[in-house]
Parts: sequence; C-alpha cells; structure tokens
Amino acid sequence: MHLIRIAVPFSLLLVLISCKKEPEEIVVNSTLENGMVILCEGLFQQNNSSVSWVNFSNSTITNTLFQDRAFRLLGDTGNDMQRYGNKIYIVVNASSTVEIIDALSFKPLQQILMQNGGIAKQPRSVAFYGSNAYVSCYDGFVDVIDTTSMLVTQRIQVGANPEGMAVANNKLYVANSGGLNFPNVDSTLSVIDLSTNTELQKIVIGKNPGSVIADSQGEIYVINRGNYGAIPSSISRVSSQTDAVLSELSINATVITHMNSDFLIADLDITTNNSSVIVFDPLTETISNSNFINTSGVTTLYGIQYNSSKNLIFISDAMGYSNTGYIRSYLANGNALKSYHVGLNPSKILFYD
Repeated sequence: MHLIRIAVPFSLLLVLISCKKEPEEIVVNSTLENGMVILCEGLFQQNNSSVSWVNFSNSTITNTLFQDRAFRLLGDTGNDMQRYGNKIYIVVNASSTVEIIDALSFKPLQQILMQNGGIAKQPRSVAFYGSNAYVSCYDGFVDVIDTTSMLVTQRIQVGANPEGMAVANNKLYVANSGGLNFPNVDSTLSVIDLSTNTELQKIVIGKNPGSVIADSQGEIYVINRGNYGAIPSSISRVSSQTDAVLSELSINATVITHMNSDFLIADLDITTNNSSVIVFDPLTETISNSNFINTSGVTTLYGIQYNSSKNLIFISDAMGYSNTGYIRSYLANGNALKSYHVGLNPSKILFYD
C-alpha cells in the first residue's frame, strides 16, 4: 500500500487555521441566573422528558439542560418541579424517580428510586414543610423525604391516587383523585398533621380532585376535574382552621396559580380546545377579570405561572401534545409579549432573577 501525500500551500493552511470555529460557551459549568427553567413532560412511555433553559439576557434557549449537566436522560413523564432552598426536586412519574438537583448549577445531587417492594410508586407532586419534602404517590401514599439526607424516611397512607398538595396551618392537604379507577373517581381531600406526619381525616369534596393551592389567609382551593363530560370541573374552598368545606365554586378550571394576592385560573375545554384565563380574588371570593388574556394564540393551554420579579405571565403551550411546545409570555395587563420554543409538553417553570 502506498501512502499519498498531498501538499497543502502554506497560505491555505493560514486560511484554514484562521477560519477555525471558536469554541462555544460551555453552559455545563455555568450557574443559572436571569432566566427560567422549564420542565417538559414528554410523552408517556417514550422516555423523553427534558428540561429547557431560557436565558432572558440574550434570549438563547437550551432544550437539553438536564441531559447536559447530568450526562443522562431525565426519564419518562416529568410531572412536577419545585425549588426548596438550594435544591430543586423533579418528580418523574412513569420512571418512578425523584431527582434532587443543586439549584444554582443544576447538577444532580441524588436520584431516589421510588419503588416499594419492586413495584413503582408512581410519584406525582411535591410539597415542602420544615426539613421535609412530601411526595404524593399514585399507590395511595405520601412519601416523606428528609431534605438533608435526601432519603425517604416515612410513608403516610392517604386516599386513591393522590396528586396535588398544599400546606396551610401546619397541615398538608392532599387531593385523592382516584384517577386510575376512572370513571369511578375519588372525591376526598386528605388532611395530614405535619407535626406527627399522620392523616387526621378525609374531607369529601368534588369529583376527581387534582391541583391544590392555599391563599394568603390559609384557605385551601382544590380543582375538581369532574368526569370531563356531564360532571363539569369546579373548585372547592376549604378552611384550614376547621377543615370544613366553605363553598363550591362553579368555575371551570384546569390550572390555578398565584399572581400576587390574586389567583390566575386557566381552563382548557378538551372537547373544543378552547381556553381561557381569569383573575380571581380569594379575599372577596369574586372573579375580578373574566377574560384576562386573549388565548387565541395558544394552541393547547397546558400551564400558567406568574413571575413577580418581572411582573410577567407565562403560559405553557403543549401544541397538541405531540409537538415541541412554547412558553408564551404576557404583560401584567394580559397583552402578548413573546414566545420561546422549548421541549415536548412544557408544564412547570422555575424563575431565576
């Protein structure tokens, strides 16, 4: 075999060297600031959950943040993401894991395999109180995770297929959806004493409860999703002082979130695909704006969150669930601002100042 040597003119070498691409900024080693982290659920059983990062300073988008910093995939169906102190907790439902991540570097600290005797617990949501993280699991329990050791220390039995949770008055309120038994869904709200981590009682509310939120007075609001047909969605209002149902609000709702002292309540009609966003004042128990945001530019409203530091509203658009989604931003008066192209089925957002 003869080697063929090709003579390259020195002038051409200079051109090739001078045109060599400069290395891009390595996001893996940087800390996060002035932007937002978005949990993108992906599609069930496709193992394609992801985390996107939007840099507000230069509008750049990284749709592989977790993969870049963990050097592995996130898993299947990321359901919840919350920050508590210097840690971020990501609940991955179908993979049955909880990822604990350093909030500044976004590098993984611990992955908890959520199994009981080899059977997946199917975690759904996370809430916090004191030194503990509480994770609702579809097997009918709430797991207690010590935030220092990052280990599960206890299991609290609740109702069927628990989902959303909120803390008020030293108690944890857990929505028992019974979703896996559909159409024979549950209609209870478990009350857990956080000083003893024991269930005190179950409160009967509407059918198929999901999201739970507390207002500034400590009252609890629960979205009851009904049966997506003859039984419409509604909102139960519960006192954290007496644990009694105060009222049932005939408000169609799929998502509820804080906007200062008010609530933003969003609804998506799965039959017509029409969506709406209203402003609700929990102090007066009234709707202060019944048509707050024009959602004609939103294909599939999947979530909504408010950024208090920038006074902006962000809507997650799932784009029909099978296409990569968008985060659409709005001014506080409801006017559209700009959109960011992110991962598949974006849902939860964490903001960095």
